[in-house]
Amino acid sequence: MATKPSIPKGTRDFGPPEMLRRKYIFSTIEQVFRMYGFLPLETPAMEHLETLTGKYGEEGDRLIFKVLKRGAELDRALEDRSKGLADEALRYDLTVPFARYVVQHQQELTFPFKRYQVQPVWRADRPQKGRYREFYQCDADVIGSNSLLNEVELVQLLDEVFTRLGLPVAIKLNNRKVLSGIAEVSGQPDKVVDIVTAIDKLDKIGREKVEEEMRAKGVRDAAIAGIAPLFELKGTWKEQRPQLEQWLAASAVAQEGLKELSFVFDTVGALKSAVLEFDPTLARGLDYYTGAIFEVKATEGTLQSSISGGGRYDDLTGVFGLKGMSGVGISFGADRIHDVLLETNKFPAELGGNMRLLFANFGEAEALHCLKLLRAVRDAGIAAELYPDKARMAKQFKYADDKGIPFVAILGENELKQGTITLKHMKSGEQQAVNANVNDILDAIQHA
Repeated sequence: MATKPSIPKGTRDFGPPEMLRRKYIFSTIEQVFRMYGFLPLETPAMEHLETLTGKYGEEGDRLIFKVLKRGAELDRALEDRSKGLADEALRYDLTVPFARYVVQHQQELTFPFKRYQVQPVWRADRPQKGRYREFYQCDADVIGSNSLLNEVELVQLLDEVFTRLGLPVAIKLNNRKVLSGIAEVSGQPDKVVDIVTAIDKLDKIGREKVEEEMRAKGVRDAAIAGIAPLFELKGTWKEQRPQLEQWLAASAVAQEGLKELSFVFDTVGALKSAVLEFDPTLARGLDYYTGAIFEVKATEGTLQSSISGGGRYDDLTGVFGLKGMSGVGISFGADRIHDVLLETNKFPAELGGNMRLLFANFGEAEALHCLKLLRAVRDAGIAAELYPDKARMAKQFKYADDKGIPFVAILGENELKQGTITLKHMKSGEQQAVNANVNDILDAIQHA
């Protein structure tokens, strides 16, 4: 008995309806990327393992999908485990491969360099609702500029994308310099990565578990007590800023971060549909962020996970030998955006319904005549097709209904003699006789 086929957990097949929805998301995002001056780029699915490791923190490194060596190399590695079983890996995100690309091609690029990238990434994560092992990211980064105007533009870009998608969102903003200052005033600045990584989980596991994780990583109780004011902050950015300035007065780096936040809030202007909020506990647990950090959450639907995020990284290219190349970027989680749009019924009603006309098939002679009209209709810009087999009309009408084709052209023996076609409007069921020429067919479709 044949084994029932299946796919790995955390991956999905996408049939035509899903793909039409996904293409709508990708197209919307890419249109905005280009409008803001970003250029397309693609990188390989695999990178050298050493390119990826050490860039995402300890937890991120554990989620990298490693690719086993092949053939004789694998045999030798199995005999001598010190050589390692893997030297390549599937990309974890699009930012590190982008940094590697910039270093390799720096002589060919014009800086600041603005690129966008829409490709799948892989993470060896535990699959659950809204979390997959294979998923697409849609990234936009600008590298080679320290200007905070880039952060302002990215907030506006986020607002534009979600406005076009019809999805209300909250854009949450923080700054890693502020978080570094908090670690500094707590008395354990050397534990900033452990503190930030734990804080990043606050909305998922709660304050008590966050503090437990800090202790497990060696953060002293005195330092945890010093961080406590962070969890008590409430209100808007304008209300919280004076509290932060006073609390973090002894930290120069925190004051710098607060000034950067103020610039973004003061400069971004009125947004179309998004709400820009300061979130003092937003940490974005990736080690390479050094300045502004973004996270976007939908304000409708049950999915509470981030659907977009990003931040400023001052020296990501430095690990590849190119120092002092600051960049900032954002990433859209297309799969999560799809799930939210589907749950909240935000996809356009006519999405993907580009096929407008089906020519029914009554037999060889009629089909050959339909082919001439079919070509003329397509040349006129109308998406159309001919049912390939002679079949009962009920079956052909069902085919049109299932595919959302609004019109069926009936050309049988009588229509051939009269030089007409019968055009059936599938939604209303009405039929009308139309002269069998492209102009009259198009006119009937457009005015139906």
